[in-house]
Amino acid sequence: MRSIAAALLLAVTVALTGCMPLAMFASSSGAAYSGKSNSFGTFVASREVNAFCITPKLRFIIWDFEGHFGRKVIMNSGYRDAQHNGSAGGADSSYHKKCMAADFYIPGVDKSQLIAYAMANDGVGGLGCYPGRSFIHVDVRDRPHGYRRPVTFSGC
Repeated sequence: MRSIAAALLLAVTVALTGCMPLAMFASSSGAAYSGKSNSFGTFVASREVNAFCITPKLRFIIWDFEGHFGRKVIMNSGYRDAQHNGSAGGADSSYHKKCMAADFYIPGVDKSQLIAYAMANDGVGGLGCYPGRSFIHVDVRDRPHGYRRPVTFSGC
């Protein structure tokens, strides 16, 4: 009976840890995080950033980045209403307006590493890379048929 209970406990533990995102263990220590707000589990660059309206698929992508690099992302832009999107220079069809896009960076991680990881990540549908900026744009659009990499724009 004890061996059955031990085997069951082991199976449950393995199943649960397999489902837990590694982002739970990502670090948010250091000067780069001081003064940043934590909004719905995501560090944001300012109070104007809406991290509430994020689709589950986008949330998993963010967790994936955090787990891979071992550091929390800082989001520069999440959901935008039409007015905010227009003032930010976003396209009318912006995925930010659909809760499907985030602009973010990870302190201590070079932008080229973020771009390379996004290019290899099957969940990333769109990738924007802005010259002279420290962040990348990631969205979770469906990739066009036959695309093995994200749709890229703005300097990628």
